Amino acid sequence: MADDYKNHHYVPQWYQKKFMLPGEHELFYLDMKPGSFIDSRGITHAKKSVWRQGSKKCFVEEDLYTAKIRGIENRDIEKYFFGAIDRKGRPATEYFESFSYPFRKYWGTSLQDILLYMSAQKLRTPKGIEWLSNQIRANNRENILRVMVSLSQLHCAIWMECVWLIADASKSKTKFIISDHPVAVYNRECGSRSQWCRNYNDPDIRFHGTHTIFPLSIDKILILTNLSWVRNPYQSAIKLRPNPNYFRGAIFKFTDVQIMRNLDEQEVREINFIIKSQSLRYIAAAKEEWLYPNKYISKSNWNTFGNGYLLMPDPRSIHCGGEIMWGNTDGTSGAMDEYGRLPYDPDYSKETKSHSENHSLQWFQGEFAKLVGPYRRGRSFQGMRIDSEKDDEEFHNYHLSLQRKKYKERHKK
Repeated sequence: MADDYKNHHYVPQWYQKKFMLPGEHELFYLDMKPGSFIDSRGITHAKKSVWRQGSKKCFVEEDLYTAKIRGIENRDIEKYFFGAIDRKGRPATEYFESFSYPFRKYWGTSLQDILLYMSAQKLRTPKGIEWLSNQIRANNRENILRVMVSLSQLHCAIWMECVWLIADASKSKTKFIISDHPVAVYNRECGSRSQWCRNYNDPDIRFHGTHTIFPLSIDKILILTNLSWVRNPYQSAIKLRPNPNYFRGAIFKFTDVQIMRNLDEQEVREINFIIKSQSLRYIAAAKEEWLYPNKYISKSNWNTFGNGYLLMPDPRSIHCGGEIMWGNTDGTSGAMDEYGRLPYDPDYSKETKSHSENHSLQWFQGEFAKLVGPYRRGRSFQGMRIDSEKDDEEFHNYHLSLQRKKYKERHKK
C-alpha cells in the first residue's frame, strides 16, 4: 500500500488509449532526447529512441506530484485532486468528441469539466510544472504543487470566450498524435524557436493570435481561437486580447461551437507538427510513421500553415456584438459583453459601439470566402438550425465583393 499512487501519469492512461487503433493496446513512444551510453569497450552509442509499449509506461514519472510534509511523503494530490479531475474529464472529453447539433443533455457539466481538465492538464505536465516554477520563481516542490492546485482553473475564462471548433481527421490516412504536453498552443508569429517558446514557455493564450489545440481522440481535435482574432486577423498576433484578466466570470454560447470541419492529410500533418514542436520530450502515435510529421513539414513554413489560417474557424458564422443580459428571480439583473466585461467597465461593448471589429470581420469573411470557396469550413447553430453547408450565391458574391473592395483600397494606398 505504501507505493500506491507512486507512479504519476501526467497524461492519463484513459486519454492515451483514445489514440490507439481498434484492437491495439500499445503506442509507438518516441523519446526526442534519448541520450547516449558508453559500452564496455568505451564506444559511445545512441540510446534507442522509439519503443512500442502500453499506456502504463507512457507519460509517467515517479512521485511527480508527491509532496513531503515534515519528511513524510504525501500523495493526496495524485489520489484525490487529479483523480477527481480525471474522472470528470473523461466523459467530458467524450462528450465533445461526439458533439453534434442539437446538443445532448449534460452540456453544462461537460463544459465545466472539460475546461477544468484542460486547464489542469496544461499545468500538470513536466513542461507545465517547470513553466509555473519559473513564473513564481520557486524551486521548492511543495510550493510549486500548492500553487499548481490553486491555479488549476487559470485558463478557463479565456478559453470559455474563444470560438470553439471541433475538427475531424477521419478522412485522412494520418491521424493525430499525442504529446507529453497535450494542451498545445500555436501562434503564427511565435515560431518554435522564438522567445515565446523558449525555456518551457508557450505563447500566451491571451494573445490575439494564439490558438489552443487539444486532441480529443485519434480522429477529433478541439481548437480554441480568441474571438478578437477571428474578427480581426490583420492586427498583431502577439498583443493581448480585450479584457485579458484570467480571474473572472465568463459566458459560453453552445450554439457557436463549430463542427463538420474535415481535415485533409496535409492539415493533419501540420497540426501534428505543431503538437510535436510544442512538446518537451515525448510523443506517441498509433503508427510509427506518424511520429515524424517533419518529413513533410518545414519549420520555415510555421506562419503559413493553411495559408496562415490552418486553425481558424470559419468567420462566416461569426457576428459582431454579443452582449448578454439576464434577469434573476429576485428582481435583480445583469449583463456582460462578449469579452467578459461588466456594464460598469469603461470599455464595456467598446468594439460594438465603435464598429472597430465589424469592418475587419467583413473584410476577413470576404477573404476567407475567396480562399476556401462557398462551402463552409465549420458550421454552427444559428437561428434554430445548423448553418448551411454552402453559402447561397448572393451571400458568397457579397463577401467576394467586399474582398475586391479591400484589394482596391490597399492598392490605392
